[in-house]
Parts: sequence; structure tokens; C-alpha cells
Amino acid sequence: MLKEFKEFALRGNVVDMAVGIIIGAAFSTIVRSLVDDIVMPPMGVVTGGVDFSNMFVPLNGEHYDSLAQAKQAGAPTINFGLFINNVISFLIVAFVLFMVVRGMNQLRRKQEQDPAAEPPPSREVQLLEEIRDALVSGSTRGQRGGGVPKPGS
Repeated sequence: MLKEFKEFALRGNVVDMAVGIIIGAAFSTIVRSLVDDIVMPPMGVVTGGVDFSNMFVPLNGEHYDSLAQAKQAGAPTINFGLFINNVISFLIVAFVLFMVVRGMNQLRRKQEQDPAAEPPPSREVQLLEEIRDALVSGSTRGQRGGGVPKPGS
């Protein structure tokens, strides 16, 4: 059973998937920072200084100055500002993935349109072809029966 697990775990697709998950997790922190630190502050300025991460509706009817205060008080809240941040994060990730897949598709189409030229034959193959051609041309020079000329004839 341990042998089968090692074969499964070390299979190329599983390792590739693990690397993809790790890179995806790292990429998500970059996207989160992009949304929270780059995209949302100017959006807050455009909307008159609104901080989307503090946009919420407390369900207990009380007023809280921040989401942190509401959470500290244990109040149930609908955090629509955080939802907006997450939607923007999703759109950024979806756009980046779209661009990656689009680029890969363009490369694949280019490869399908321009198939790779065959590499030139090796030196050994060239020599063998020369020998073959010499034998063929030597056997067709007026000799009957074909084949390689016999010594002394």
C-alpha cells in the first residue's frame, strides 16, 4: 500500500498540481494586497472616502463605528464591503487567468499553423544516403543483373 501511495504521490500530474496550488496561494496574497492596498484606496477617494472594508450592516440594530467593534461586541453583521473586495479580487484573478489561457492558446495555435521543420539528418544518415545513392547509380551504369560490380569485371 505504501508503494502504491508513493507511485501516486510522485506521479507527474500530482506534483504539478501541488506546485500549482502553492503558487496559487502565493498569488492570492498578491491579489489581496493589490485589491486592499492599490485598488480600493482610490475607489474610496472616488466614492468620497468610503472604506469598503468597513461597510457592513449590523443585524442587532446597534450602531458600531467599525466592523472590528461590531465583531468585538459579537454582533451579527452583513459585511457587504468585504464582499465587494472579494468580488474585485475574483475579477482580477479571473482576468489574469484569462490572459494566461489566452496566451497559451495563441502559442498552441501558432505551433499548429507552423509545424516545426524536421531537423536535418545526422552526419551518419547523410553518409548512408550517399553510399546508397552511389550503389544505385553504380548498378544502373550499363550493368546487367544489377547489384554491386564484381572485382575484375
